[in-house]
Amino acid sequence: MHNPDEAKRILEAALLASQEPVQVQELKRLFDQELGVDTLRKLLDELRQEWSGRSVELVNLASGWRFQTRAEFAPYVERLLPEKAPRYSRAVMETLAIIAYRQPVTRGDIEDIRGVTVSTQIIQALENRGWIDPVGHRETPGRPALYATTRQFLDDLGLRSLQELPPLEEIAQTLQMAPAQSQVVEAQEPPAAEPAEPEEARTGTGG
Repeated sequence: MHNPDEAKRILEAALLASQEPVQVQELKRLFDQELGVDTLRKLLDELRQEWSGRSVELVNLASGWRFQTRAEFAPYVERLLPEKAPRYSRAVMETLAIIAYRQPVTRGDIEDIRGVTVSTQIIQALENRGWIDPVGHRETPGRPALYATTRQFLDDLGLRSLQELPPLEEIAQTLQMAPAQSQVVEAQEPPAAEPAEPEEARTGTGG
């Protein structure tokens, strides 16, 4: 049986080596199921405290636990990256905000709010980035797809659930800083009218 300090070092090594967030259930495999979920969460919380105040932090996201660079150091780290995160048009970011705060929604719902047609390129850009997915169909003529945000969206915002969504004005700035998952061409559409402000976030968990 591992002592707590040894277990934390094992968790630390595994999480630093992982390129993706890791769920607690997956971390149990490090110890041949010897440690329970509650014990692992306690050790992870202690490990998070140990890294507090450093340039890298341990965070609990929708997809699991991971180490990441603190936001204030991101501009310096980006100087070493060969590619910059894609920047999105206002139309793309408005569409994403509507989906985030009123999900699940159809393209028709988004068009009613924005007052302009939502192009296929906008939906594809958000799907390619991994921020939205179809989660079903509305039982109306044509059965239009219902869109909702994903765990990847929450991870890129540094959140565990939709209840933690920040004020609307913070979303665009935060997501523009998120690491690119793929190169996405900025979607274009006719000039949009000033959009109505989306409603507050629905309760629930990410996609």
